[in-house]
Amino acid sequence: MNKPERFSPNSQEAKDIAYHLHPYTNPAQLAEQGPMILNKGKGVYVYDSEGRDYIEGMAGLWCASFGFSEKELVKAATQQMEELPYYHSFTAKTHNPAINLAEKLISVAPEGLEKVFFCNSGSEANDTAIKMVWYYHAAIGKPEKRKIISRKGGYHGVTLAASSLTGLAYVQQGFSLPLDFAKHTTSPNYFQESHDGESEADFVKRCMNDLEDMIAEEGADTIGAFIAEPLMGAGGVIIPPEGYYDALQPILKKHDILLISDEVICGFGRTGNMWGSTTFGLKPDILTCAKALSAAYLPISGVLVTDQIADGMAIQAEKLGQFGHGYTYSAHPVPAAVALRTLELMEERNIIEHVRSLAPLFAERVARLGEYASVGHSRSIGLIGAIEFVAKPDTRIKLDPKLKTAARVMKMIQDAGVIVRALPIDGIAFCPPLIITADEINIMFDRIESVMPEVDKLVASLA
Repeated sequence: MNKPERFSPNSQEAKDIAYHLHPYTNPAQLAEQGPMILNKGKGVYVYDSEGRDYIEGMAGLWCASFGFSEKELVKAATQQMEELPYYHSFTAKTHNPAINLAEKLISVAPEGLEKVFFCNSGSEANDTAIKMVWYYHAAIGKPEKRKIISRKGGYHGVTLAASSLTGLAYVQQGFSLPLDFAKHTTSPNYFQESHDGESEADFVKRCMNDLEDMIAEEGADTIGAFIAEPLMGAGGVIIPPEGYYDALQPILKKHDILLISDEVICGFGRTGNMWGSTTFGLKPDILTCAKALSAAYLPISGVLVTDQIADGMAIQAEKLGQFGHGYTYSAHPVPAAVALRTLELMEERNIIEHVRSLAPLFAERVARLGEYASVGHSRSIGLIGAIEFVAKPDTRIKLDPKLKTAARVMKMIQDAGVIVRALPIDGIAFCPPLIITADEINIMFDRIESVMPEVDKLVASLA
């Protein structure tokens, strides 16, 4: 690919364009505009190659809960590197960081989850959960229960199996996905999916009717699990309407369908509780977590299961001679040590109480953005929120997706000194590090509000 003339041949920008394949990036746009190079972080701020500061309003990718300069996590990694820089957990081998992290994680897990399997990313965790569902059902004599129901707009990763469960077209287009085990039911997005005049209660009822119809059509004896993010993150920060999960869980129980709670974004304090499952009243059979498990300082994820599932898998493994699944870096000692220290710091610094104390201010500032003409809906819980753009004020009418309105607004906000995320529902997400202060929340939203009049003009011109 030709390098634009404005980048000198030996510049970092030119090298990146020449050699680096980026995820979720338009290659032609990258070649034209060049990458944004970030080389330093401090607290909730990151700094680009020219020294400009940005509040990282997305905690990276919903993950850097302790910001970008936590010395205790660097120390934990360094000490472990000096003691045992690598070992695996295959064939009954282990090490202290894995043992201690497993114990700690289960001690703070939702009630009923008793064992954890370690992976390296949220995608791997959800892939592993899929295989565990299949393995468990085969163990109890129900190998035909292989289908897994997800939701339109949900995000569960990008491996072959996980991206099949993800209900977003951009993850599947061009890859011949989804695979046929994945089924997608109605999104709990009340703002966009409700009928005119439909109450939240009636919308919930319709979602459940759609689910019951799918189960009847597919056959309950072929469905192994239902996977749900407590709130849908990358699909739009969709907060389900009141009563949604209270209605959902009895249906799954009635049809002997396991519940997988995807806590990759929601876990570890983001919604004001340790788990999104607690916030929304979920009682999962399987829970997947990643991202803030290590505050994103090193890759690690986990799949937590009930004793019922662990015991069933153990029976199958005994029959077959072993549990034939694992990764070279499962429970890698260095990420495990960092994750353990992260959980300790959450307790030592009362991070969840900190989130709860800031949630009202955060909600107030998100709601203020909802007063602009271009914003049709605003929402937040804990320290995660979003705004959604509309073509006409006080309507649900959307702009043409080809206009890429959210991406344009994201760039405008970035130029004002805040990094945010464009959402597929034509909106912007906010998910700052959990250590953010009240003053920093105000600085973040002041910078965002400084461009909102121009955003209103942009949207009006595109409508």
